[in-house]
Amino acid sequence: MQNIRSFFVIATAIALLAAAALLTASLTIAFMGTLAILSIGKMLSSKLKPVPVRAKNKQSDMRVWNDGRGTIIDM
Repeated sequence: MQNIRSFFVIATAIALLAAAALLTASLTIAFMGTLAILSIGKMLSSKLKPVPVRAKNKQSDMRVWNDGRGTIIDM
């Protein structure tokens, strides 16, 4: 009787250990997949962004100032 009880306790412990290992492995794979999808999305979105171009006028004829009553734009 003692041997049968020991066998069931050991079998239950092995089953619980295997279930915990399976849960850990599946969560690890899910986390890695989520990180991979996010990193691929970030990589693709940075490639699709247009590069900003700075257009600068050599001589600015426009003057902007504030006289206290409002902003004045002199072209």
